[in-house]
Amino acid sequence: MTSMDLGQSEKVKPLIAAVREIVREKVLPLEHEYLSEVGKAEGGRFAFTQRQKDILAELKGMAKEKGLWNFWLTDSDRGYGLSTVEYAYLAEEMGWSPQLGAETFNCSAPDTGNMEVLERYGSDAHKEQWLGELLEGKIRSAYLMTEPDVASSDATALAFKAELDGDEWVLNGEKHWSSGAGDPRCKVYILMAKTEGDDAARHSRHSMFAISAEHEGIEILRPMMVFGNDDAPHGHMHIRFTNVRVPKDALLLGRGRGFEVSQGRLGPGRIHHCMRSIGQAERALELLCKRATSREAFGRPLHKLGANYDIIAECRISIEQARLLCLKAAWMMDQGDMKAASIYISQIKVEAPRMALKVIDEAMQMHGGLGVSQDTPLAEMYSGVRTLRYADGPDAVHRMVIARDELKRYTNR
Repeated sequence: MTSMDLGQSEKVKPLIAAVREIVREKVLPLEHEYLSEVGKAEGGRFAFTQRQKDILAELKGMAKEKGLWNFWLTDSDRGYGLSTVEYAYLAEEMGWSPQLGAETFNCSAPDTGNMEVLERYGSDAHKEQWLGELLEGKIRSAYLMTEPDVASSDATALAFKAELDGDEWVLNGEKHWSSGAGDPRCKVYILMAKTEGDDAARHSRHSMFAISAEHEGIEILRPMMVFGNDDAPHGHMHIRFTNVRVPKDALLLGRGRGFEVSQGRLGPGRIHHCMRSIGQAERALELLCKRATSREAFGRPLHKLGANYDIIAECRISIEQARLLCLKAAWMMDQGDMKAASIYISQIKVEAPRMALKVIDEAMQMHGGLGVSQDTPLAEMYSGVRTLRYADGPDAVHRMVIARDELKRYTNR
C-alpha cells in the first residue's frame, strides 16, 4: 500500500508561509472596513463602493504580483501543480478571512469549482469566452443547481427544464441559493437542467450548461437571507428563467451527463470548504484564548473560571482531529479513485463544519454579548459555517452515504 503522507511538502511550505503572512498582515486588517462598506454603493447593496474595489484591487494585485494565484488548480499545467493535500494547507490559511481570504488569491467558491468544470469539460469556445477572465480574477461566476420546489438534496429530482429547439436550448424554471449571482462581476452560470425524459436512467436525465448571466429572460427575484443577512454583494440569489434561449453548444460534455460533471466539481470543492472552516476554527480559538487571558471577572482571569480549561483543550483536540480527517480525504482524492475518496469526503463534510461551529460558539460565549455583535467576526463566521452544513449536500445525506458503506460488510445490500 502506498505510504500516506499528510505532512507539508517542501514545495508547499514556503507557499503556506507567504499566504499566512498576507492573510494575517494585509487581509485581516482590511476585513472590517470592507464589510462596513456594504450597502453604501450608489447601485444598492449588490454593488461595490469605490473603497471596496480599491481593497480588492490592492489585495489581489499584491497576491498576483507575488505569484500567489490560482493554487486550487491541482493536476493542471495552468496552476502550481499542487496535490489536494498541499492545497488543503493553503485553503486553511485563506479560511481565516471568510470574506476576503480566498478571493485575494483567486481561490474563491464557487469560481474554483466552475473553473474546474470549464477546464475539464468546457469547449475551446467556453474557455475562450470565460475561463481566461475567471483565471485572471476579472469576472465571477455562479453555480445554479438547487431549486425551490423540489428536495434538492436528491439531485435526481431537479425539475428545471432545458428543451432543444433547433440550434438552441430553451430554459425554463427557477433556481435558488445561487451563490455569487448577486455580484455585479458575475458573468457566467454553470447550470444543471433536466433534458431527458423519465424513461431515462435517474442519473442520466440531467445535463450541465455553461451560459451567460446576461441572457434575456433571466430575472433575479430576490437574495436569499441567511440568518437575516443577504450576504451582499456576493448574494445567494433566487432566479427565474422564462424561455431563455441559449446556443446548442452551451451544453457541457453531453446530454444526460450532468451528474458526471457535478461529481467532478463537488469533490474538490467540499474539501476546500472544509479546510477553510478549519481555518475559521483556528481563528476563533485564537480569539477565545486572547479574550480568556486578557479579561477578568469575579477577580480572576476568564480562563481560570468554570470549565474554561477543559473547553480550550477540547477545542484544540477537535481541530486537530478534523484537520487530520480532511487531509486523509485529500490524500485519498489524490490517489485518483473518486469512489474510494467519496466516503472520506462525506465524513469530513459532516465533521468539519460541526467542529468549527462548536469552536466558534465557545469563542462567542467567552466574549459575552460582544460575541454576537458586529465588533468581532464570530457571529458572521457562525452564520457561514452553519450554512455550510447544507451546502454541497446536507449532513443527513452524507451520513447516509457513510453508513451504507459501513454496512456493506454486514449485509448484502
